[in-house]
Amino acid sequence: MLIDYLLVGIMCLLLTVILTPVVIIVARKVGAIDYPGEERRVHSKPIPRLGGVAMYLAFVITTLYFLPHTSSVNGLLLGATVILAVGIYDDIKGVSPKAKLLGQIASAAVLLFFGYQIQSLTLPVIGPLNFIAPWGYVFVILWVVSLINTVNLTDGLDGLAAGICFGACMVLLVSAVKIRSFQEAYLMAALAGCCLGFLFFNFHPAKVFMGDSGSMFLGFILAGVSVTGLLKTPALFGLVLPLLALGMPIFDMTFAVIRRKWKGQPISLADRGHFHHRLLDMGLSHREAVLALYLLSATLGGAALFASVDNWRWAIILTVTVGMILVSLLLGKNANTARRSSGK
Repeated sequence: MLIDYLLVGIMCLLLTVILTPVVIIVARKVGAIDYPGEERRVHSKPIPRLGGVAMYLAFVITTLYFLPHTSSVNGLLLGATVILAVGIYDDIKGVSPKAKLLGQIASAAVLLFFGYQIQSLTLPVIGPLNFIAPWGYVFVILWVVSLINTVNLTDGLDGLAAGICFGACMVLLVSAVKIRSFQEAYLMAALAGCCLGFLFFNFHPAKVFMGDSGSMFLGFILAGVSVTGLLKTPALFGLVLPLLALGMPIFDMTFAVIRRKWKGQPISLADRGHFHHRLLDMGLSHREAVLALYLLSATLGGAALFASVDNWRWAIILTVTVGMILVSLLLGKNANTARRSSGK
């Protein structure tokens, strides 16, 4: 069985490596270029976008080759096509935050049409929590939209989103095998291969960005697979694992929402307050900041794996440790800002 997952991952990796240079050429021709200039941007020269198209094509080809064309697989691929189309248009022309949100909801609605739904979750102390329609459908839409935007906000440094998603894929792959959700395990192996193959071109200094087409595609697949595989299990870790595997970007997104609301700014307004920006402001190099965030995400991934075997003691210890580091990073940045403003 392990060799099968390796073959899936390797095929997706090789396809991504082959297709990405082609996408770079196409991106330049259609004008999908990310130019430096804004304060929050950290690159110093124009970089082509649309890298997500290469990952999408590699994922679809691999999935259609290795997996049967079931309703759930077809729904996942169709929904991925919808979110990719939104991302491509945004990478080339640009779309408003409201239009992007509608596109994300449309992709989630595709999953609902193909039978993706949450019926119940088992929570500690509370016990089984049953979802009665339409609340189960609302939960799916909120879950998909949230994870799409979580990954989207993570894509701020070369290799950051791809690396974090690779780690999340590996955690969810192991978890899917544990609960015998083999279809979902194959899908996670394929997505992991996409992420790893893309890092050949996206790790600093990046030759191409994944763009919204890539970050939203990755978030959508992670959300869809967790719904069809993990969240359907009558166990708490079905909910905890995806949250822990993407814990660092989820924390970052949560703080970004709070920060912008506190300042009276639109939630969709981009700023320079994310963790990767703060690490750069502390003096870390581009690669050092990315590797530091990899380490924090890997630690949360370890917490997720401990949770999957009901070792909650270590899961909590690792989660609290990372949480304290992230909070200290936020407070440290605020303290530095206060000192600069007071002239000290």
